[in-house]
Amino acid sequence: MEKSFTQNEKRFSQVALSPARVRIYEVAQAAGVSIATASKALNDTGRMAEETRQRVRQVAAELGFRPNAMARALLSKRSFTIGLLTNDTYGRFTLPLMAGVSEALVDEGVSVFLCTIEDDPQLARVHVDALLDKQVDGIIASGKRIDRRLQVDLTNLSIPVVYAFTEGPDDAVRLVSDDAQGAREAVQWLRGLGRRRIVHVTGPGSFASVQERTGAFREVVGPDGQVLFGNWSEAWGHEAVRRLWQASASQPDAIFCGNDQIARGVCDALRERGVSVPAEVSVVGFDNWEIVAAATRPPLTTVDMNLKQLGREAGRLVLALARGEAVTPGLRKLACQLVVRQSCGGGVT
Repeated sequence: MEKSFTQNEKRFSQVALSPARVRIYEVAQAAGVSIATASKALNDTGRMAEETRQRVRQVAAELGFRPNAMARALLSKRSFTIGLLTNDTYGRFTLPLMAGVSEALVDEGVSVFLCTIEDDPQLARVHVDALLDKQVDGIIASGKRIDRRLQVDLTNLSIPVVYAFTEGPDDAVRLVSDDAQGAREAVQWLRGLGRRRIVHVTGPGSFASVQERTGAFREVVGPDGQVLFGNWSEAWGHEAVRRLWQASASQPDAIFCGNDQIARGVCDALRERGVSVPAEVSVVGFDNWEIVAAATRPPLTTVDMNLKQLGREAGRLVLALARGEAVTPGLRKLACQLVVRQSCGGGVT
């Protein structure tokens, strides 16, 4: 009985135990260098031939070597973690941004803690204190609009803070999409298609993004370009079309929308009126929200804010600050990109 139990115990241990962790001395032995040299090569420190450094790293990768996180943190005085704070609980803007942050940091061995703080100052403070207790190397603050700050004070922290798609102090590192450039490109594209009666249907005029896009729209079509302000909904897109078609003036031959939801409502309303998109009216949205743009009929031409790229840049900058590198503060605007689909006609990709 005792013998059978021992065999079962051994069999269980063989199944339960994972393969032994590769140690740095094994990497050093396989690469033909000392342990000290292997450590310097893997931590990108010390002087050595670049060929030696690359050989050690290649051997480490082949053996599946993973640095001990605690030892690495003690040596570098860093935790190799970053906090991402956001009040965008729906995730419309934060999820693609976080994907970019993760892409920028994963190869650096840095993990990201996502903390959704809603618009609750007390909850925000709890999350910030927790991140500081975890000794994160830095914080990226993000939000659901670029002209509002998160409900928590992130100034005077002992760690760097980068603001991405949210308002921050003037002397901080801030990143936003270039709304004016994106809008200008969209309207110029419509003009290039021969559209001359272009109307802008957008969200609330109090939003900074709305003001930027409206300004760019009127730069292209003229200061008297017609703009209809409303809310960020498909229902508003429907209502805007009703108003335009009931007006005595000639109807537009193109509608540039402030977001994809409005644009989808516009397309639906035009179809219900028997107006062909894009033969009679071209429609362009803003955001490139795939779940909306792809489901619109016809598929929606729209402006992509490149939030993933914005996240990559935020990750790169917060890591540079955590390393003690000099980063010039101020606002950085990242270019948007027009994604052409069937709703505007011409040059469809």
